[in-house]
Amino acid sequence: MHPPTRLLGAVSTLLALALVLTGCGGGSADPRPEGGAASGAKAAADRIEPLSGPAPRPELPVKVRSADGREVTVRSAERVVPLSGSLAELVFSLGLGDRVVARDVTATFEQAAKLPVVTRAHDVSAEGVLSLRPTLVLAEATTGPAEAIEQIRDAGIPLLVLPAAQRLSDVSVRIEAVAAALGVPEAGKRLDKRTRQRIDAARTDIPESAGRPRVAFLYLRGSAAVYLLGGARSGASSLIEAAGGVDAGKESGLKKDFTAITSEALAKAAPDVILVMSKGLDSVDGVDGLLKIPGVAQTPAGMDRRIASVDDGVLLNYGPRTDTVIRSLVRQFHGESR
Repeated sequence: MHPPTRLLGAVSTLLALALVLTGCGGGSADPRPEGGAASGAKAAADRIEPLSGPAPRPELPVKVRSADGREVTVRSAERVVPLSGSLAELVFSLGLGDRVVARDVTATFEQAAKLPVVTRAHDVSAEGVLSLRPTLVLAEATTGPAEAIEQIRDAGIPLLVLPAAQRLSDVSVRIEAVAAALGVPEAGKRLDKRTRQRIDAARTDIPESAGRPRVAFLYLRGSAAVYLLGGARSGASSLIEAAGGVDAGKESGLKKDFTAITSEALAKAAPDVILVMSKGLDSVDGVDGLLKIPGVAQTPAGMDRRIASVDDGVLLNYGPRTDTVIRSLVRQFHGESR
């Protein structure tokens, strides 16, 4: 699976754990979602809804500050390459999808499906990007390898790096940054307003009589035997809390992003609900396979088979479709079970 962008800061940890747990270098533990939709919030992950009305006209050139400290001058938004599904979603939502000339494998929505993919084994192919003559490349702080990023920059292509999103407050920041780079700040304000209104509305869906279930976010990679429990920096805490839950990993004292699942860690977390990405659940052969992972079946969630799943390509994007994620989580935390 391939971070949607991107299980946020956990890539190096996951790679190291994969080597330990599999005993070899085979099988990437990169947690970005693979292409294609799965269950959970599948319907929400199929299409992007651009802003209503005519597409905005970029006013360029502009100078923007990259997350790696560089000042980037953007002179044209005619050929844009977003190097994550989350960034592609923002460009399409702003109404500039017709300017996108390539995609990362994490762009799973329908409008991007026919675009050429410029990642190879989940790493960016600098040659693939440059062959498409982009006028602007958008990247995440976790995009790599670093050599590919430098090769793109050395070719004179403006490349803007955005910091990883980990909480709801990052939604507005990312919309503003992408809109500024594209020269459409007013469209950014409109999209931000629409997105915040929808997120606020989604949060009102929580039943008044509902309690606050303890929710453990698990990252599963069955093919590499990588099973991880999310902590305070997994990127899921803000969503869990917005949907009326308590992040069980965070509350149990896990301060980092992820830790290997153990019976002891799960017992301490004591989740009422387990949250997973849909492809991750598929990788362990569904709920029955998940319950075979040591310690899972003994949790309250395991005993009640309360498993919530959301499509890999939308769960941690923190963007224009985050309201659909929250609505799905509210429904699954406070109603549905498997």
